[in-house]
Amino acid sequence: MNADGSQPINLSNNPWTDIDPSWSPDGHKIAFTSNRDGNNEVYIMNSDGSDQINLTASSSDDESPAWGFEGRKIYFTSNRDGNHEVYVININGTDAINLTNNPAEDGWPCQSR
Repeated sequence: MNADGSQPINLSNNPWTDIDPSWSPDGHKIAFTSNRDGNNEVYIMNSDGSDQINLTASSSDDESPAWGFEGRKIYFTSNRDGNHEVYVININGTDAINLTNNPAEDGWPCQSR
């Protein structure tokens, strides 16, 4: 949409809940959370809404994506180990790594410099 809120465009265009958008550093892609597969998953798409890809494809809830500075990794929250942890994954969906790995609930990742 425009800065004044006019002319909004529905980029994901599906009946499910799509939330938590996060722009890639170069502005060409958007990561987001969707429940279109029955649980929360992290997806990426082109900035025009095309080429929507399920990045995490897990039976657990994966959500709250945040791009790494270099644009090749996405940080996200998942309960795939029994409680919410912060993970990082390559933008091709490979090598999900648990970064926090502790019994406390961890979430809402954001990379800082």
